[in-house]
Amino acid sequence: MISEKLLKKLNEQMMNEFYSANLYLQMSAWCNHEGFEGSAKFLRNHAAEEMGHMEKFFDYIQDIDALPIIDAIEKPKSEFKDLKHVFETAYKHEKVVTSRIHELVELSLSEKDFRTFNFLQWYVEEQLEEEKLFKSILDKINMVGLEGRGLFIVDREIGSMKDKEIESIKNREIESIK
Repeated sequence: MISEKLLKKLNEQMMNEFYSANLYLQMSAWCNHEGFEGSAKFLRNHAAEEMGHMEKFFDYIQDIDALPIIDAIEKPKSEFKDLKHVFETAYKHEKVVTSRIHELVELSLSEKDFRTFNFLQWYVEEQLEEEKLFKSILDKINMVGLEGRGLFIVDREIGSMKDKEIESIKNREIESIK
């Protein structure tokens, strides 16, 4: 049986994932409004992925015969200075998510809840990939700067990144089944 403390933290993380989805959807809207169609597509897809993360917590909580609690979420930021600011914000956000996942892992271990510990391992790996992904986007933006054709090319590449990432995730899931 899961402790009330750990259940509360799982529900909080479920809502943090919900917030992440809203944050990326808002970022997508900003990018689209500013003409960054590739980044808008990428961030909209990423918002959907974050909803999947939220639903995974929701399902797990139900699977352990507990009640998922849907709570209010904070309104995400809607104004950004430039495209770099969007991805800096996303990268910082992913670092916060990583620290929260690590806190959950630590709590599950301290309570000897190995089932929850095992469940959280997927998120540990996912967060490594999320941080790496957003850092690589920032590196590209920093390389070309915020002016001219370089930014257009980076935006277009960002738009195709999610397609490559989805293919990589599918391959990983197939490998984990084998």
